[in-house]
Amino acid sequence: MPRFLLIALLTIGLLTACGSGSASPDDPPTSLSDTVSADDGSVASLPDSALVPPSDSTARRFAATMKVADSLHLSQRPVGEVMQILGQTFGGAPYLEGTLDEPSEEQLVIRFDGFDCVTYVESLLAMARGVVQEDTTYAGFARRLGAIRYRAGEPLGYCSRLHYFSDWIRDNDASRFVQDITPTIASRTFRDSIDFMSTHRDAYKRFATNDSLLACVQDAESELARAASNRPLQYVPQDSIRTVYDQLRAGDIIAIVTSVDGLDIAHTGLAYVPQEDDPNDRVGLLHASLSDGVVVSPDLQRYVQQIGHMIGIVVARPQPAASDSP
Repeated sequence: MPRFLLIALLTIGLLTACGSGSASPDDPPTSLSDTVSADDGSVASLPDSALVPPSDSTARRFAATMKVADSLHLSQRPVGEVMQILGQTFGGAPYLEGTLDEPSEEQLVIRFDGFDCVTYVESLLAMARGVVQEDTTYAGFARRLGAIRYRAGEPLGYCSRLHYFSDWIRDNDASRFVQDITPTIASRTFRDSIDFMSTHRDAYKRFATNDSLLACVQDAESELARAASNRPLQYVPQDSIRTVYDQLRAGDIIAIVTSVDGLDIAHTGLAYVPQEDDPNDRVGLLHASLSDGVVVSPDLQRYVQQIGHMIGIVVARPQPAASDSP
């Protein structure tokens, strides 16, 4: 892929580093409360009164997905397995770019008619935790999504959103929603600076001319640099990914590290671990693909190696929810 095209694809939504651009929402976003916080480590305290009711199509799709979970008794399964199973029900859903930045003010955007790579992972993690906790209400899902998407579960505006995916992993690790297991497997240290947003401000309509937003983005980047100095990001190099296949579990969150200057993660998805009746014998990537929508790429290492700027993976394992077994 030409470098200028790669930069164009990466610039607009850094958390959604797998894509850019815009989309016209079919579904209304959920309003944010100014007082959202994590209560029990699993659900953000977003009051029901602060939630915009979903559109009919969103409500139907959510209910249908929860019906699948109930019919398969998924509440008794680990969160990651639930994510893999539910993730496949969205197979073929189109790739939608830039949906989180569509509203002029920060809102909890919820859509099931399509995803980018990060909204796909976030939605499945929020759904799966609800299934395992036996709370399959839409309001509960929205609370969990807010807790996952925003720093410390507090959706207080654009700068509280976790725009860099390494920051997303650290924050959700601290909240015990995921665990970065990469240091426990063969890994290499990522040492590059992370400042893509502030050095490409013209690509971000929210703060292209807003100096106060730019300042808070720079503060977030500085804090990320401090965190990285204390606990550097580790990754499995692309040519070593197959050597850790046997250590991956269904639904592990796979974050693909990039060599693009100033950026940490360029794409994300789920480890697809073949089941007994699956003819594929290699770990794949279940993800929202820019070209194909939600799909399984059958060999994770081959997928990473095919794209020149991708240099390895970080693995974040979904953690047990209240009624989940270790």
